[in-house]
Amino acid sequence: MTIRSLLCTAAQVAAGVLVAATLSVSAWAGSFTEAQEKEIGELVKKYLLTNPEILRDAFAELEKRETAAKEKLAKQGISDNADTLYNSKLSFVAGNAEGDISMVEFFDYNCGFCKRAFGDVLAILESDPKLRLVVKEFPILGPGSLFASRAAIASKEQGKYWDFHVALMQSRGSLDEAKVLGIAQKIGLDVDKLRKDMNAPRVNAEIEETYALANKLGVNGTPAFIIDDKLIPGAMGLQALQQQVASVRDSGGCKVC
Repeated sequence: MTIRSLLCTAAQVAAGVLVAATLSVSAWAGSFTEAQEKEIGELVKKYLLTNPEILRDAFAELEKRETAAKEKLAKQGISDNADTLYNSKLSFVAGNAEGDISMVEFFDYNCGFCKRAFGDVLAILESDPKLRLVVKEFPILGPGSLFASRAAIASKEQGKYWDFHVALMQSRGSLDEAKVLGIAQKIGLDVDKLRKDMNAPRVNAEIEETYALANKLGVNGTPAFIIDDKLIPGAMGLQALQQQVASVRDSGGCKVC
């Protein structure tokens, strides 16, 4: 929503109020003359200058409506795609695989906010033994991110995905091919096998599934968390994640997770 569009919307609201008070219904229903349009323009201008707070109120109302619309769309998308979201055989599951509440995270290894939020992810897993975490590789920040995700997925063949994931998320600075392979070697991965396994069809399948899922849910940035039927965009902090998990439990448990 731009300032220009907000001004236009506010002007339309003001015009509607003023015109309703000054013109007859028949005149409003028909076309305006040039003189009437000029008069309306002057009235709107005067009204906005006298009541500039209308722009603030209009912005708040539009933001509220836009947020509600996005939440409704996300909830429907989560409901329609719950099985892929929570139970895909391609996605890695951390925490308690049989947990009562599932949390999904979309992330990128080169996302600074994801790395900042990763401490919260580890903390909530440690503090909540009944939480199930579904990991969604969502490389959207360039070739380095894509290479890191492909390598991470390929590491499943050696049974070291979580160790590799943690090491990548805790690494400093941007990740490129050399740095990713260096981290892989450091944690004991067979790098030659890793390179070979990165070309396996299931690697592409997992990433493509996540891209398609993100599109259906309206996820366009990282990190993004989903707890039951609620999308939580951004690094909201440990307390916000814990509160949402508690809210689901208090309301009787998962609706879709």
